[in-house]
Amino acid sequence: MYEYSAEFCFYGELTDFFRSGKKPEQRVYNFHGNPSVKDAIEAQGVPHTEVSLIVVNDGTAGFDYNLSDGDRVDVFPVSGTKGRNDKLKLRGEPELKFLIDVHLGKLARLMRLMGFDCLYRNDYNDHEIAALAKDTNRIVLTRDRRLLRFSVIEHGYWLRSVHPDEQAIEVIRRFNMQDYIDSFNRCLECNGEIRSVSKESVINRLEPKTILFYEDFYKCENCGKVYWKGSHYDHMQDVLKEFTD
Repeated sequence: MYEYSAEFCFYGELTDFFRSGKKPEQRVYNFHGNPSVKDAIEAQGVPHTEVSLIVVNDGTAGFDYNLSDGDRVDVFPVSGTKGRNDKLKLRGEPELKFLIDVHLGKLARLMRLMGFDCLYRNDYNDHEIAALAKDTNRIVLTRDRRLLRFSVIEHGYWLRSVHPDEQAIEVIRRFNMQDYIDSFNRCLECNGEIRSVSKESVINRLEPKTILFYEDFYKCENCGKVYWKGSHYDHMQDVLKEFTD
């Protein structure tokens, strides 16, 4: 038997973490002692990175607030606090730099294609991701909500979709990035910056049909890979129609 209980209400997209389908999601949380509200939220399946504002008994609270018997806790998502005083929020706005989980290679390529700084390797472990996110102040993108429970990760997002195109759209909407898309600035392979180069300077590295049909070329300053606006670019344009149609 638990000694105490508190009432929690989760709003907006935080209800995605529950199966009931209720909006908002109201729950009773039973506990012993005085756990932090952060631990209580994550024990119910919601990563702290998804939370922007906590109100306890009509007053704002931080993650370190210790629960008391009978508390009423309202939990708001990052996208659900527009119009509220920024000083009340749990964290500031992140830089648009990303660290992408090992299972999301296709998303990493799409994000880089749109010009965003994205670190990705297919052999990172969870501890490496958490430490690197802290050291480089990056937003972690993942389908593993357990990864987002690392306390050193300040900014992160749990992707709802399993499809890369839909995931890219999710990220753009979540972080209001529509106006920052600037394609052909990042290497799809290494994340290095790419620059426009003359056709003549790379012509010995091109296939005959590429020479025939394309005139504009780009080269990664880090790994030297050569790019042109072929099928990858057309695919990105199709994805971005979501915001223009």
